[in-house]
Amino acid sequence: MVTPATAAIPHARCGRRPPAGAGGTAAVVGASEGSVSQVMPPASAARGTPPSGPMDQMRNNRAMSTLATLRAPEAPATPRHRVAVLARPRLLSLELGIVHQLFGQARTGGTVTGEPLYEVLTCATEPGELETDGDFTLTVRHGPEALAEADTVVVLSSPEDYVQRRPELTPPLARAFARLRPDARIASICTGAFVLASAGLLDGHTATTHWRYSESFARLFPRVTLDRDVLYTDGGTVLTSAGCAAGIDLCLHMIRRDHGMAVANDVARRTVVPPHREGGQTQYIREPVPQPASPGTAAARAWALRRLGEPITLAMLADREAMSVRNFTRRFRAEVGMAPMAWLTEQRVRFARELLEDSDLSVDRVAERAGLGTAANLRQHFHAALGTSPSAYRTTFRGTLARQRRAS
Repeated sequence: MVTPATAAIPHARCGRRPPAGAGGTAAVVGASEGSVSQVMPPASAARGTPPSGPMDQMRNNRAMSTLATLRAPEAPATPRHRVAVLARPRLLSLELGIVHQLFGQARTGGTVTGEPLYEVLTCATEPGELETDGDFTLTVRHGPEALAEADTVVVLSSPEDYVQRRPELTPPLARAFARLRPDARIASICTGAFVLASAGLLDGHTATTHWRYSESFARLFPRVTLDRDVLYTDGGTVLTSAGCAAGIDLCLHMIRRDHGMAVANDVARRTVVPPHREGGQTQYIREPVPQPASPGTAAARAWALRRLGEPITLAMLADREAMSVRNFTRRFRAEVGMAPMAWLTEQRVRFARELLEDSDLSVDRVAERAGLGTAANLRQHFHAALGTSPSAYRTTFRGTLARQRRAS
């Protein structure tokens, strides 16, 4: 008989430090779990009587010095961004791990020695044990009240999503969503998009979900524009991802949006995942993976990435693989999920973002280095991809990085 393992979620409130011990004494957690000792001043100091001699004075000074050393440091002026993960019955444990791992790895300055940028906790519509997709249960100590203090809420998927027949929230979920802050950012992984749509949060927005359940989603939620191809969508305060692993792409995107590419790339590097996957989920639907002997387009993509600042045409890319333009385009779409020149523009915009964050080059020079020609052309592509201008993007992330460096 297999005994289920239980994963306990820490119940300390995000961004809050435990208070010092009673009477101004500092509590010190020992090396062994649960061992706590208190440093107390001499008896004479505790009674409020003056020290009787040099030895008492020396002991008193030493105790006060120890207390000052052990006192908990001041909380940071800017509280950490709080991420609440809404877990539901039969959750996919991988999805929960993705959110905790990626946001938990994000640190100031994009370095392992920096300060954590996020506080992450797990909550449910009702505290207690939840079934998972594995042979273990999850003990969730936070209830829906945690949503009221969250800056970002991530809704995980559940089998309940794709077996429902009516586009409405269950009463427990409705009560939980009523606690959301008006300015909170709401994201979903996989079929968690069904919950966001049922709450009306996706009406008028473009969203995505796992391709297997896209027809059901489109039927239930006609007011939502469904994009079956992409790995994730960003509607500003409402975001959705495709299948389970696309949650990685979505979390990295949110980190990148919050703190810039340097921090997001550091998280990706330490988690050993690509900072940005090419294409959308279409590449996982249409055709099987080509056999090694089949001609591909990887060499052409690698060649283009080394020459983003140079003129590159579709014919040049096709020539790298000794294919006709038609065959190359068909193969490229099958492998990457998008047209070759659309992919090339995406890579150039990404390179421009790196230059804006990491260099003092003018916008004109950035456009030239990234292969986008002029500043006007860069602004056009930047606005289409990110909804902002190159100058505003630089100002935002230069300010973020400067604050992080000062904090660290």
